[in-house]
Amino acid sequence: MTLETVSTNRSHNGTQGVYNHASSATGTAMTFSVFVPDHEPGEQLPVLWYLSGLTCTHANVTEKGEYRAACAQHGIVFVAPDTSPRGEDVPDVEAYDFAKGAGFYVDATEQPWAEHYRMRSYIEQELPQVVAANFPVDMARQGITGHSMGGHGALTVGLRNPARFRSVSAFSPIVSPMNCPWGEKALGGYLGPDRAAWRAYDACALIADGARLPGLLVDQGSADNFLAEQLKTHLLEEACKAAGIPATIRMQEGYDHSYYFISSFMADHVAWHAERLKP
Repeated sequence: MTLETVSTNRSHNGTQGVYNHASSATGTAMTFSVFVPDHEPGEQLPVLWYLSGLTCTHANVTEKGEYRAACAQHGIVFVAPDTSPRGEDVPDVEAYDFAKGAGFYVDATEQPWAEHYRMRSYIEQELPQVVAANFPVDMARQGITGHSMGGHGALTVGLRNPARFRSVSAFSPIVSPMNCPWGEKALGGYLGPDRAAWRAYDACALIADGARLPGLLVDQGSADNFLAEQLKTHLLEEACKAAGIPATIRMQEGYDHSYYFISSFMADHVAWHAERLKP
């Protein structure tokens, strides 16, 4: 698959790149960023996927996430895709929490979204193939993390693919889209009214239905203005406890929903993944 290099920059003893390719999953051009630490010729490195939140592109974490020093220290490739398909032919609405910038990492089944809004297939199938073919990654050592809507994505992708991901973490995730306004709008719009079809995209429902992880790290800011209505971290705590999933869920006093929060704990998450991604 042909990649277009949008930019490369030297940073923290590695290369930060941004790339574009034609996606068969979404039927659009897709952009993603990759940081590759310096490494020995022929060496393959573990990979950490980062899924971004509502309104974001690959650029938010790339420019504000402060992950490069930690990834260089631990020898981890960091991949950050977009949150939805883009382009003039892609359906959209005038809302920040649906359509462009709000793909919710689902494969839509409802019209007019079904043709392009196939972020589950893109993240779970196509993008890993693209990255494996073009970068020095060891696909036997994968971790996944994300923020907010991307935290929801990381949790659900990890729970659906436990054999693929050695480590799963999240920053302020939407833990149960079936039980919050953002999620009900997105899942109803993309998947239709049958709530049974939503369960594959709800971390708490997946756990209740038998999905398991060997461990989990979540950081949530206590001053996050979305906590009570949209994120509902306590539901994930309850689900993990009931299922016996070892979960470190940390409430960080005074932190909000922003990248000031994410960047404060990014190095902790990279180190946590690195420990689990060792050869």
